[in-house]
Amino acid sequence: MVASARDTPTVAVVLAGGTGTRLYPASRPTQPKQVLPLAGSESLLSQTLSRAQAVADEVVVLTQPALVEVVAPLTDNARILTEPAARDTGPAIVYAAGDINNRHEEAVMLVFPSDHVVGEGFTTACNEAHRVAASTNRLVTFGIEPTRRETGYGYIAPDTQNARRDPMWYPIESFHEKPDAATAQSYIDAGYLWNAGMFAFRPTSLLSAAEDSSLHSLANAVLADDADMIERTYTATDAISVDHALFESASNTAVLPVSFDWDDIGAWDAFDRLDDDSNEGTTTVGQTSIETIDADKNIIASDGAHVSLIGVSDLVVVSWDNRVLVVPKERAQDVKQLVKQLDIEWYPSLVTPSPGTNAGASTGSASGRTEIYAVMRRISDSQTTWLQDGSRDWRS
Repeated sequence: MVASARDTPTVAVVLAGGTGTRLYPASRPTQPKQVLPLAGSESLLSQTLSRAQAVADEVVVLTQPALVEVVAPLTDNARILTEPAARDTGPAIVYAAGDINNRHEEAVMLVFPSDHVVGEGFTTACNEAHRVAASTNRLVTFGIEPTRRETGYGYIAPDTQNARRDPMWYPIESFHEKPDAATAQSYIDAGYLWNAGMFAFRPTSLLSAAEDSSLHSLANAVLADDADMIERTYTATDAISVDHALFESASNTAVLPVSFDWDDIGAWDAFDRLDDDSNEGTTTVGQTSIETIDADKNIIASDGAHVSLIGVSDLVVVSWDNRVLVVPKERAQDVKQLVKQLDIEWYPSLVTPSPGTNAGASTGSASGRTEIYAVMRRISDSQTTWLQDGSRDWRS
C-alpha cells in the first residue's frame, strides 16, 4: 500500500556538479556558475537551497569531487554527497537515489538543478509533484508552460489523450531536443511544455526503472550498498543525461504542467529575460560599473571592472577574472564551442599543485609532468563527452 503524501518524508537533491561553460569566463571549473551571485546578492546555489529547504525534510547537495571545496561553504545545513566522478545527471541521480533509499525506506525525492531562477508558485508545484510521485509511484518531471518561442530548451509532449482520474498530470508521450525557431513554435502550438530538469519520484521507482536501462549495473551496485562496487561501476559508466537514460524509455513517467517564472540561465543572453527593463537600455550583471555613448540593448558583466561602450548594440561583454569575452547576443550559445577550443586553458586550474604537494609535481620533473598531464587528460575526456551531448540539463 502506497503511503499518503503527508506520511512520506521529502528529500530534496540539489545537483551542483556542473561547470556552466556557456557562462565563461565568469563560470570556470573552480568557480562554476552555481556558486556565483549572478542573479541577486546570493549565489544561485544558495537561492536553490533556500527553496529546497522550504519544501523538504532533508536537503542533499550532490557534486563532483573537484567542486566539493567551493560548494561546501554555501551548503548551510544541507548534507553533501560526492559522486565518484563527473558522469552527467543519469548516473548522478541513480547514485543519489541509492543513497537516499538506504537511509529512508519510504521517501519522495525532489531533484533540482542548482543554477535556475524560479518565481512564485514553486512551493505549490513541489507539493503537487510530491503528491503525484507518492500516490502513483511514477517518475514525475516538471513541465514549464512556455512563454516564448525558445530554441535553447528541450520540450515534453504530454499525452493528453490518455484518460486518467487525476487532472493535474499527464503521461509523457515523448521528449524533444532543442528545436529551431519554427519547430519551437509548432511545439508551443501543439501544447508541448519546456523540460525544466526538475523531478519528483520515489527512489525505489527510479532504481527500478534504471534496472531496465543502460544504467542497470550502477543501479544494482547502489542497491547492494557496496562502496567499492559503486565506485568501480560509476567510474566505468558512460556520461548520460537522466532524460536519455531513463525518462525517455520508462513506462511510468508523468509530466506535471507548472506555470511559475523559470529560467535556467544557460547562457549570457538569459540575463535580458531577468532584467525588469528587458531589451530597454543596458543589462548589467555582477559588480559592474559602466559608461556608454550611443550603445543600447547590451549585456555587460564583470566582477568589478569598469566597462565603456560606444556605438554598439546587442552585444554581450564580459570582463571577469582577467579575461574578456565579446559576443553578439544571438550567438551566446556558441560560447560552449569557444570553451572547447580553450581546452588546454580551461583545465589547468583543476590540477594546480596545492601547498604540500610533492616537489616533483610542482617543479616540473618528468614524473610530475606525466602525473599532471594524465589528470588533465582524464578531466578533458570527461568534459568533452559531456560537451558533445546535445541534451539540456544541469551540466549545460
